[in-house]
Parts: sequence; structure tokens; C-alpha cells
Amino acid sequence: MTDNHPITPPPHLIDRWWRDHSTKYGLACQVAQWGADQELEACLGWLVLNGYGELYHKLRASRRSKSQSLKEQALDELDRIPTHDSEGRSVGVDVSLLRRALESIPDPS
Repeated sequence: MTDNHPITPPPHLIDRWWRDHSTKYGLACQVAQWGADQELEACLGWLVLNGYGELYHKLRASRRSKSQSLKEQALDELDRIPTHDSEGRSVGVDVSLLRRALESIPDPS
């Protein structure tokens, strides 16, 4: 393997990844994601340098769209539960306990 490729991770990252992952699969996934992120950043930089900066956010969003966590999905669904009718009267549904329970769940890191 050559050490001068622009997407070769620095030794300190390799050491940290090696310590942080208990399986080869986990390590391989981490390295692949890091390399893909480096390539995306290089492409985004090229867009800006060559006058296509207006595409920067579109490309980033399409290639790194963040899916919602289960907690976020549940909170969104909770917001869709009707608690009042069209005239503003309560329909007898109180979702505050469910909301507090969901909000107490730690966000994924």
C-alpha cells in the first residue's frame, strides 16, 4: 500500500480506530466511511473552485442524507396525533406523558 495517496488516513486515526473497534468488520466500515467522506469533501471543494458552488449543498444533502433516529421518528408521529378538533376543543388525548418519555431517551451519538 502506498502512503502518499490523498485518502490515506493519518496514523493517529488508524491507531484510534484499531483501539475503538472489536471486529474487523467494524474497523472496515469506519475506514470505508472515512474514505468516502474524504472523497466527498474533495468533490465539494472542486465544485466551489470551478464555479459550481451552488451545487455544494445539493450534492452534500444527496450523498449524506441523515436518516432520522427511531426517537426522532416517534416524536414526529406523536406530533401527528390530533389532540384538538377543528374548533380547538380537546379530543381527550393527552400525549404529554409519551412525549416526556420519548424526550428522556438519550439521542444516539
